[in-house]
Amino acid sequence: MKGIQLKSAAQIAKLREANLVVAEVLDVLAAAAAPGVSTWELDQLAVKQLKHLKAESAFLGYRGYPAVLCASLNNAIVHGIPRKDLVLKDGDILSLDFGAFKDGWCGDSARTLEMCPISPQAHALVEATRESLDKAIARCGIGQRLGDVSWAVQSHVEARGFSVVRQFAGHGIGRHMHEPPQVPNYGEAGKGPRLMVGMVIAVEPMVNQGSPDVVIEDDGWTALTKDGSLSAHFEHSVAITENGPMVLSRA
Repeated sequence: MKGIQLKSAAQIAKLREANLVVAEVLDVLAAAAAPGVSTWELDQLAVKQLKHLKAESAFLGYRGYPAVLCASLNNAIVHGIPRKDLVLKDGDILSLDFGAFKDGWCGDSARTLEMCPISPQAHALVEATRESLDKAIARCGIGQRLGDVSWAVQSHVEARGFSVVRQFAGHGIGRHMHEPPQVPNYGEAGKGPRLMVGMVIAVEPMVNQGSPDVVIEDDGWTALTKDGSLSAHFEHSVAITENGPMVLSRA
């Protein structure tokens, strides 16, 4: 598997430390996210938590990205730039994607929050996306193929009438946020490279309520659904181990 760097148990332990930072920050943000709060305020809270945990942002400055947090609201899929004028309200869904470096190793995770009460359709989208990540993680065993992971996402969400975003994908992770292999959220079971002990991948379903098509906002970053439908996003960093998948970003 060209370019893939297998990690030792000690290196996976370091990745676990970085991902626990990410999980703790996301927990704090989830507790703070409520109607009346802006996505900019959440970004500032993430900055404060990073400093407290003595970690560095994986996002700030990456290819010019201007914040430590990606906050994607409703029809924003990923890479939403936090803004003072984006204020949460009842019925919204908010996807928070966050990455951090700790001692030179990267953690990366995402989750979609519900500003209740939300519509049954929005809740079904969020739940299907969350479930698809769990099903993909269950496929992260030794000898499974990468296509098995991808198909687990696609088959679950499409059976429920939703669509998988194809323009973005999960990825390997280690000393860099993005490493080989690419981990699409669609594919054919039984195809692709076999998973091996020491591989660490970030699996991140991005699922739209309507069409899978994407447009990029004028800010050059925020990815929106082309048809204006809602989108949800979940992500965990997962290590392939002899004892099965280890979810590094789950506290």
